Amino acid sequence: MGGCGQERPFNFLQVLCEGVIAGGAAGVVVEAALYPIDTIKTRLQAVQAGSQIQWEGLYSGLGGNLVGVLPASALFVGIYEPTKKKLLDVLPENLSAVAHLTAGAVGGFAASLFRVPTEVIKQRMQTGQFRSAPNAVRLIVRKEGFKGLYAGYGSFLLRDLPFDAIQFCIYEQLRIGYKLVAKRELNDPENALIGAFAGAITGAITTPLDVLKTRLMVQGQTKQYSGIVSCAQTILREEGPVAFLRGIEPRVLWIGIGGSIFFGVLEKTKAVLAERSSHKTLADKDQ
Repeated sequence: MGGCGQERPFNFLQVLCEGVIAGGAAGVVVEAALYPIDTIKTRLQAVQAGSQIQWEGLYSGLGGNLVGVLPASALFVGIYEPTKKKLLDVLPENLSAVAHLTAGAVGGFAASLFRVPTEVIKQRMQTGQFRSAPNAVRLIVRKEGFKGLYAGYGSFLLRDLPFDAIQFCIYEQLRIGYKLVAKRELNDPENALIGAFAGAITGAITTPLDVLKTRLMVQGQTKQYSGIVSCAQTILREEGPVAFLRGIEPRVLWIGIGGSIFFGVLEKTKAVLAERSSHKTLADKDQ
């Protein structure tokens, strides 16, 4: 959290726990608020050229998705925060962007253990393949094996590791620059605005990777694509390069608003937890 970390000695367990709580809260709020936009984005990316989009059931799979989003977001921030703080201590100040990029990628990789099965189930439900999350898990495992829950894992990492690294790096660097100019800590609306900008830019940049991930995750047993390269070649040949930007409008809208909410909730929760922690420390010293 910018310069606040230097005010207190580094405590790995405390930073981890605060990150877990803040990340879980932020992830759940964003997912619940913006799920319909995500569903529209998924359906736009999943349909072949000329097919009709289904507009009903925009909240399909929300409950099951929240079950996965909570631990994934908690784990991401729980890993990101201590990794970032440790790297900022080790690296020279002019390489802070490297610390943010690296911490974002490390946090994203750890969170992928929860994110990928959650994403597979969510997108299969969003495209109408299943009616409930437990039913989706049972049938996917039965028909495709346990590895079916990790369908498109490579494409997910190809999209999410750069996404997490770039988004958090842009966000953190903008906050550093803003604080230097303003000569003060940022307020909640400012954090939210920077989060929205970082999310929207990163969402636009990574849309082609998101299209590949969606196609690989929703194909199920059809096996239309054998991998990332096969998927990219088939889309390019059959639908043209414009298909790689399919769903960019709802994606940028969703991640832009999502970035605003996520980083706003994240920073507010971190500030509240830090304040409680400092009060507890002072209380312990007085005893």
